[in-house]
Amino acid sequence: MNKDQYLPRICDSELQNALAAMGAVLIEGAKWCGKTSTAANVSKSVLFMQDPDNASSYQQMADTKPSLLLKGENPRLIDEWQMAPVLWDAVRYEVDLRGQTGQFILTGSAVPADNLTAHTGTGRFERILMRPMSLYESKESNGAVSLAGLFDGEHDIAGTSDLSIEQIAFVLCRGGFPATIGKLDKTGKLDKTGKPDKTDKIALQMPVDYVEAIIHQDVSRVDGVEKNPNRVRLLLRSLARNIATTASMQTILKDVESTEISISDKTFLAYYNALRRIFVIEAMPAWSPVLRSQTAIRTSPKHHFVDPSIAAAVMRLNPVGVLQDFEYFGFLFEALCARDVRVYAQNNDGDVFHYRDKNDLEADMIVQLRDGRWGAIEVKLGNSQIEQAAENLLKLKEKINTDRMREPSFLMILTGGQFAYRRKDGVLIVPIGCLKQ
Repeated sequence: MNKDQYLPRICDSELQNALAAMGAVLIEGAKWCGKTSTAANVSKSVLFMQDPDNASSYQQMADTKPSLLLKGENPRLIDEWQMAPVLWDAVRYEVDLRGQTGQFILTGSAVPADNLTAHTGTGRFERILMRPMSLYESKESNGAVSLAGLFDGEHDIAGTSDLSIEQIAFVLCRGGFPATIGKLDKTGKLDKTGKPDKTDKIALQMPVDYVEAIIHQDVSRVDGVEKNPNRVRLLLRSLARNIATTASMQTILKDVESTEISISDKTFLAYYNALRRIFVIEAMPAWSPVLRSQTAIRTSPKHHFVDPSIAAAVMRLNPVGVLQDFEYFGFLFEALCARDVRVYAQNNDGDVFHYRDKNDLEADMIVQLRDGRWGAIEVKLGNSQIEQAAENLLKLKEKINTDRMREPSFLMILTGGQFAYRRKDGVLIVPIGCLKQ
């Protein structure tokens, strides 16, 4: 990898901190999200387990004397370590033996079975979850509004997003995969119909290729169990149709079976878990706050892919197709915002949830930090629903028992519009093209 061409990532600082604190770091995440490049950017030696010229030799060494694969200048990167799970215990042992920090970086695009490693790695490994690039990392958000700043009370915000609706349709179909952003996607500029130029068409092809690789290869390799490609495709389509919703697993299953393809509950869950283990899907859990009065809170997670481009590719939509279905565009836009907010929240030591109660009062996202601070976010592609969204956020604020929880650090409506500002009622309007960590 040419380090001069490396696109800086928000998790770079997280990786540096982890190397300073622990003997080994594990970077996990979806294929093609940039794990290897980020790790190689700081490593001093590299072992590529998938190197076709040496993969067989590496496997034999792993089976006989895995410590030989650990020799090299530190930090040493072991890419796709799960191809030889014994390396996990070998690294853990070597970290104990040397007693130093910053020894190894392991990357993996699949979670191996729990019984393949003898130890959890607690005290030796720090885990970092890496996602595709946010709009701030791809330089399509100007970062005028900082999530960290909002938590610190910096609410006198101002900014103007340069992203048009057509460009938003483009970036969510293209996705946040560094290879297309760094090498192929030069402009991201569309004509008035939303059509990309020739170069950007190449970038839009990557999520399509990604989906085909999932269906025909990756989902079966994760556990060594052959899976029916047609069933995988139907499951992905059902999840894509229900993106950013709390549709039950039974609803997803019935949707798959509506095509006259029968699938048992056990098989369905095996397919779903395989997609989860290769980091393709990432459900958003429900938030459980302390309320002033007893109200039943919905506990179903929201369905999300790790990148909205996967849903668009599964549904065979390009930017033009997205613009022609504004209702579905809204769900995809929420998925785009969820990806970015998760990247920004992780950098602030926070998690992202959603909220919905029995009265259907909801917030699309709740960002909660480890110190107890939290903020509520509603996502609206256009301006027509901003008033209702602000009213919902204020109602949620009133429901929270502030004797046992903090008041919200902010109430935000994340939009596809142009201007960032603070309303008279304190609700913040923030274009996705202005947000950063």
